[in-house]
Amino acid sequence: MARPEGPPTLPEPLRRRLVSFSSSVFSDSRHSALGDVPRAPPGFPGYRADCEILSSLPLQMSLYFNVYFFPFWWLITVAILYLKYPVLSDYYKFILVTIMILVSLTELIRLYLGYVGNLLEKVPELAGFWLLTLLPQLPIILFLLFNEGLKIHSLERAVHIIFATFLSFQVVAAFFTLRRMVNTLAARFRRTEFHRLEEQRPGPSAAGPAGGSSSRGW
Repeated sequence: MARPEGPPTLPEPLRRRLVSFSSSVFSDSRHSALGDVPRAPPGFPGYRADCEILSSLPLQMSLYFNVYFFPFWWLITVAILYLKYPVLSDYYKFILVTIMILVSLTELIRLYLGYVGNLLEKVPELAGFWLLTLLPQLPIILFLLFNEGLKIHSLERAVHIIFATFLSFQVVAAFFTLRRMVNTLAARFRRTEFHRLEEQRPGPSAAGPAGGSSSRGW
């Protein structure tokens, strides 16, 4: 029976860059393999500690509601853009159309990375989610919220405030989740390497017979 494949992952060069970024920003230690640290098998020393859940429930709840809110935000924003489009200057027409395309594409990728990174405890994906939330999504929504030249409708302002609240919370929650995840994975990596080295060291029984025979020879 074929083994079921997991969700698609990021390209390996991008994963390495995100792991390096996460190690430098969210951790005091430096480990290049943070994104691929295996869990200890049952019976292995430290197995109980490796069973600690690193995913963030508040972050996952916000992602869940964000998934359902985004289509509503998109429909409201596009409908109001259609209504006010004739009265906008050519400059703002171009900006708003570009923003809607950019936000729509980025949000799909961002939510996917957030789900995979948080639920599966994958550092590169969660770091990518955090970066896309911090830039460009949050600045764009704040631009739509506070730029009066866009002739903001009251309903439009309301949905922008909700979206900005989601993004602000997710930036903070993902930051602390990444920090805990990176530090725990780094500690797990060090613990696994320590126990592996301990297992490879020769025990006292290996040197005992040799020592006994040499003493009898004397």
